[in-house]
Amino acid sequence: MQQFKLIFVFVFLFSVNYSFAGKQYTLSSPNGKIQVDVSVGQSIEYTVKHISDVLIAPSPISMELDNGIVWGVDPKLQKASNRTVNEVIPAIIYKKKEVTDHFNELTLTFKGDYQVIFRAYDDGIAYRFVSTSKKPFRVKSEQAVFNFPSDYKAYIPYVREDRIDSFEKQFFNSFENVYAYIHLSAWDKRRYAFSPLLIETGDGKKICLTEADLINYPGMYFYNGDGSNSLKGVFAPYPKEVKQGGHNELQMLVQSRENYIAAYDKGTGFPWRAVIIAENDYELADNDMVYKLATPTVDMDFSWVKPGKVAWDWWNDWNLYNVDFRAGINNETYKYYIDFASKHGIEYVILDEGWAVNKQADLFQVIPEIDLPDLAAYAKTKNVGLILWAGYHAFDRDMERVCKHYSEMGIKGFKVDFMDRDDQYMVDFHRRGAEMAAKYKLLIDYHGTYKPTGLHRTYPNVINFEGVHGLEQMKWSAPSVDQVTYDVTIPFIRQVAGPMDYTQGAMRNATKNNYRPVNSEAMSQGTRCRQLAQYVIFESPLNMLCDNPSNYEAEKECTEFIASIPTVWDETRALNGKVAQYVSIARKSGNDWYIGSMTNWDARDMELDLSFLGKGDYKAVIFRDGVNADRVARDYKKETITIPDNRKLTIKMAPGGGWIARIYR
Repeated sequence: MQQFKLIFVFVFLFSVNYSFAGKQYTLSSPNGKIQVDVSVGQSIEYTVKHISDVLIAPSPISMELDNGIVWGVDPKLQKASNRTVNEVIPAIIYKKKEVTDHFNELTLTFKGDYQVIFRAYDDGIAYRFVSTSKKPFRVKSEQAVFNFPSDYKAYIPYVREDRIDSFEKQFFNSFENVYAYIHLSAWDKRRYAFSPLLIETGDGKKICLTEADLINYPGMYFYNGDGSNSLKGVFAPYPKEVKQGGHNELQMLVQSRENYIAAYDKGTGFPWRAVIIAENDYELADNDMVYKLATPTVDMDFSWVKPGKVAWDWWNDWNLYNVDFRAGINNETYKYYIDFASKHGIEYVILDEGWAVNKQADLFQVIPEIDLPDLAAYAKTKNVGLILWAGYHAFDRDMERVCKHYSEMGIKGFKVDFMDRDDQYMVDFHRRGAEMAAKYKLLIDYHGTYKPTGLHRTYPNVINFEGVHGLEQMKWSAPSVDQVTYDVTIPFIRQVAGPMDYTQGAMRNATKNNYRPVNSEAMSQGTRCRQLAQYVIFESPLNMLCDNPSNYEAEKECTEFIASIPTVWDETRALNGKVAQYVSIARKSGNDWYIGSMTNWDARDMELDLSFLGKGDYKAVIFRDGVNADRVARDYKKETITIPDNRKLTIKMAPGGGWIARIYR
């Protein structure tokens, strides 16, 4: 299926130095700015440099098996091989049509049936262990260490505080939290953090730590237990006993664990540990490292995968008005949603939690108020697809029968929720779910899950992931929760990992002083234009319209514009940005460019450089914050303007504000 446009592949030279400490290898990025030094002596250590700066000091890596063998301790090197690859990957359902994959690679092969592979890109380095064993084995632990030369500040997404009474409880979490911006030495020793995690060096460079190609292995947490400048990887042991429970009996709760983290029948490639480096913050907002490192698309037909937007019911609590029926989880309500979606060219409607009988974890028990075959048939006449919400255990316990049954009914996909773990079993569930759904031509949106690691490249029908402190939090979060600052932080951290089901689109908008949590009639922090801009800034191939159709019909200008915005792109350019302050991203679809900008709680005047447009006359439809948006957050102004010949455009944003444009000839 996957075709590659190969530019060149050739062998490059690397330096090898012999000393009493062992062998030293130096691997450089194609542009020469990034260097990883690998030492093979009594252990395997790596050091990362950018130009003349040491970004990661010597850090050991190893993997311990349950038979006492430790890969990376007293390693017996058999050979070293190397290559350079420069190829163009055709991307499917992504933020650009093509991704340039250009790296230098060093493969170290050791006695004991394992390898360590290092790659150096112009935007970072990555390494992975590979087992070449033909026999079964178990991994007891992994040593993944990131030693920093100074006590840098970091943006840390801790596991939430309600889990801190034990480390075991922290392996069961939703992977949603705002960031603590603190020095590494100030790490809360009671808590793990999940990835991606951002390190800020003293000279403005940024280091984003994450992982890629996580397919059959536990996800990596970070921990600093000694107040040092070092982070260490932590991995959930394999679940031994599980019991049904949790949210509405839809989860499997771990009762005990094995003494290993992963088990295999034969050799495999383990996840990439990625160290992404940026000289300028905005470079992180358009980074492809995770996608490049992921396993290529499996040999299946994915031409049927259709990205798009979704009219969503849960965030707005099914609160329709100006209708002649009782709104709720019933066919009349969903037909209204379908009519709304059809009218505005919105591709999907989701039936979120409530359509299946509660606490049964059985997707074949449908409440009497819902007639799914009737809804599916009605949606088909309106050219709208239906997506069903499914709790994790209800989906996993009878996966093929569920997929076959609902695919035959005409359902287009599932939003699978409440996994809340990333041990090996749960990570493998994500792969199995993707594979089974693809067999029956179903989309998958993984909610209640960890950050993406490239599964959307391997299985393009996996069209979105949560793992983000999204707009749903505004239904219940206290005013002390600063979602506005979070919004201009995640493009440089969480979104580096891949798409995110943030679920924007609120028509009720609040200034900093006016926000309050209202579960049934929720609002957003920040301006109306901020909500619109998020449809460009946030990568989301399956993008929700979170508010209710009644509110959208009362705001037709905004609704029509949102509905017209693509969800996948031909090209992406990060124009500017500072972590936690502001961001501007341009994305191209066909002949049109869309640009979104957001600021934190500071009002901001900003000049956009649109020189990438090239020659010719361009116009733009823009939505900008209204004059009084600092007082009434829903205040906005729609205009049509001509793009200046010098391609410099000054924009103004209110506190918590945004700006969006569609540029066309």
